[in-house]
Amino acid sequence: MAKEAAGELRRFALDLPEAYEDFPWGDRVAKVGKKIFAFLGSAEDGAERGVGLAVKLRESHEEAIGMDFTTPSGYGLGRHGWINCSCPPGAAVPVELLCDWIDESYRLIAAKRLVAELDRRANS
Repeated sequence: MAKEAAGELRRFALDLPEAYEDFPWGDRVAKVGKKIFAFLGSAEDGAERGVGLAVKLRESHEEAIGMDFTTPSGYGLGRHGWINCSCPPGAAVPVELLCDWIDESYRLIAAKRLVAELDRRANS
């Protein structure tokens, strides 16, 4: 179940306009331009490790950080709105909510023209 949820989150992130996958520092990330908008776990993560995600939030940050499966991101990123989400093996993964957070993070990082393209997709 965790592996399927992780795959769904990855597909969602990479379907956003001009998003692509990269592996800096051994981490699986989704980028737009040269900027990361979602950390999707390490390249070798499997079902036995659960589902991990880190995103940058502004509108949803306060609500998100109060949830029991989130913590501020390390390396100083937390004070800039980044949060880590961790769903342990066997736990329910709130895929729809996490996709909303990936979308929000993308919108904060992506160029305005790409956000406009995303809005056009949603309205067609």
